[in-house]
Amino acid sequence: MAKPFALGQHHIVAFVGTQDPAQAKNFYRDTLGLRLVSEELPFALVFDAHGTMLRVTMVPKLTPAGYTVLGWQVPDIAAAAKALQSAGVQFERYPGMQQDELGIWTAPGGARVAWFKDPGGNILSISQH
Repeated sequence: MAKPFALGQHHIVAFVGTQDPAQAKNFYRDTLGLRLVSEELPFALVFDAHGTMLRVTMVPKLTPAGYTVLGWQVPDIAAAAKALQSAGVQFERYPGMQQDELGIWTAPGGARVAWFKDPGGNILSISQH
């Protein structure tokens, strides 16, 4: 039996879709502070997300997933939420989840999470573990 290829030893590449590259570029670069590496239009915008390549891919029709597609682990979620709100990010509120005034939910295990959307409706998150 062949030994499986060890993908765990290689960097992951993240993907998210957009129909509007100008809006996506402004959001991911200017609002979230990711470094724009290259514009490979009409295919993708490439960002550096702290060492992870994020390809914001142009799609003819975007149907956002009903769950989180990208998330960032932050050391101080309240400070991160306030900074993002100052940049114009609005945090999502979900019925039945006890979220604080910033939109942060505390999981039973103690992790704290807040969700927001990019201009295309993709659900993103910040979390503190």
